[in-house]
Amino acid sequence: MRVVCAMSGGVDSSVSAALLVEQGHDVIGLFMRNGIEHSGHSSKQGCCSAADAYDARRVADRLGIPFYAIDFSREFAGIIDQFVSEYSKGRTPNPCIVCNQALKFGRLLDYADAAGASHVATGHYARLENGRLFRGRDAAKDQSYVMFALSRRQIDRTLLPVGGLRKEEVRETAKRFDLPISQKPESMEICFVPDNDYRRLVREKTETKPGPMVDMEGKKLAEHAGIQNFTVGQREGLGIALGRPAYVVALEAETNTVVVGFADDLLSGGVVVRKLNWLAEPGEGPIEASVQIRAHHEPAPAILHREGDSVRAEFRDPVRAVTPGQAAVFYRDDEVLGGGWIERGIPG
Repeated sequence: MRVVCAMSGGVDSSVSAALLVEQGHDVIGLFMRNGIEHSGHSSKQGCCSAADAYDARRVADRLGIPFYAIDFSREFAGIIDQFVSEYSKGRTPNPCIVCNQALKFGRLLDYADAAGASHVATGHYARLENGRLFRGRDAAKDQSYVMFALSRRQIDRTLLPVGGLRKEEVRETAKRFDLPISQKPESMEICFVPDNDYRRLVREKTETKPGPMVDMEGKKLAEHAGIQNFTVGQREGLGIALGRPAYVVALEAETNTVVVGFADDLLSGGVVVRKLNWLAEPGEGPIEASVQIRAHHEPAPAILHREGDSVRAEFRDPVRAVTPGQAAVFYRDDEVLGGGWIERGIPG
């Protein structure tokens, strides 16, 4: 069958394309330009720079497949605007989830339709089995968390060739295919923040306003330069000394206030989750599940209570630094049941 493979220039998507070719599929490589200029040539695995596009084209040439670089700068601009807007509201966004839903499995499928392809493929570390989404085989690289927002239609038309492999197996496979990126290092940066300084980006695109930094009783401790510079759980850069480690506990956008407390003040007994997307039928009544509240968070056992268009998750044990704006993803063992966006933590 014909498959459009998103090729970022990194080892994971390159091996995905190679495996699809080996399996006999008619593969088209597609690079998604985001319009952000990166300085110099990067030796790290990124996803959208000119250097990454060059690497992706070299891999496509090695595999003998057609390759196209498509300009998605307008769509990426919308994702960047949302990213900045969330910080201005005192929330901490995850742009990779939005990008997956709208671009990598959204516009990519539009392109597949135009090219007469039945499926799209990416290099994500996650598994799809009978229309169900599971964690990748390599727990340290698992990316199922950032895929929870996909629709069932998107999942039905998606292939994840490296989801059943471990990272070292992916690199060995790249060597087997003699791909020129087999040893390319990974990059953890946000693709549209190549210098990894997201605060700079937010400052450039918003008007920051000083406001009060207060303790848990509301006593003013200092002035801050703008709530966009903070996120819940942050310890560094507070500019205050309280005799023991202090953390950002809450951001109150309405009053432009940063609330500071200590480690115990970060604990939540539960979380309210909205804008839900269910990938498995949740059924009626309370649901036992594990809830992951950040990309690299150890899932916490919880009971999910459906309340209209939201879920109230009660943790078995208190969880640290529940952060509005991040995603909460529900798991049963390795299967993604669904998820949504964190509205607030529940004290407890």
